[in-house]
Amino acid sequence: RFAKPLDEDLILRLAREHEVLVTVEEGAIGGFGSYVLQLLAEHGGLDRGNLKVRSLVLPDLYLDHDKPERLYARAGLDAAGIVAKVFEALGQEAGLRRRLKRMG
Repeated sequence: RFAKPLDEDLILRLAREHEVLVTVEEGAIGGFGSYVLQLLAEHGGLDRGNLKVRSLVLPDLYLDHDKPERLYARAGLDAAGIVAKVFEALGQEAGLRRRLKRMG
């Protein structure tokens, strides 16, 4: 929803109230996700030990030209990839596979 300036109060509240915090960006490592991690580190948001933070970014490799939705899917930045990353962070990969299988 935003990049800069960070809504610090919102991010710190989300980190306190949730088990998983995921950032998603179309850029490479060192962007928005790094900015969020720096904020959390400066304000003790990583000190409690039960927050799982995942930063989803484009991989650091050449991707052949394709439609954006296909590129995002290959990079795990589509809805299915984001959901899978959340379930992985929660240690619930098996539950996700069962749900996806039931969906078709």
